[in-house]
Amino acid sequence: MLQKQCKCGKAMTIRLRTVIYQNKVEIENVPIYSCGSCSRSEVFPEVKPELTGLIGTLGSKPGKQQMQFEDISEIAHLMVKVTEKKRAADPVEMIIDERINELLDLLLLAQSLEDEAWIADLRKRLSQIASRSLTARDF
Repeated sequence: MLQKQCKCGKAMTIRLRTVIYQNKVEIENVPIYSCGSCSRSEVFPEVKPELTGLIGTLGSKPGKQQMQFEDISEIAHLMVKVTEKKRAADPVEMIIDERINELLDLLLLAQSLEDEAWIADLRKRLSQIASRSLTARDF
């Protein structure tokens, strides 16, 4: 998952980068494939729907702002967690399991409060992880 072949034939690696939209909005920690040889970049396919959706909500004339993509994308959230220095010794499986358990706990709370918007958001986040069937090999 973390590498793919570039059109130039070299390997592309994944990095958390800042995407700038309309020269005004900085979206930090977006997983991007980058080629060190030809400098080609492309958004990690699994997060593209979330990034496209976020940009769609900004409109054509957004105000100057800075956003954290990991607040929208669970895959980005997990990549940020896995790359934190304080978590360097933690197994990736443990980090993924902790996040799933955290989201499930929040889902129970949201359901007890009957907060439909929060419930929908948490279900979407859980489905982002489940649809990818994330494993340690992916990181």
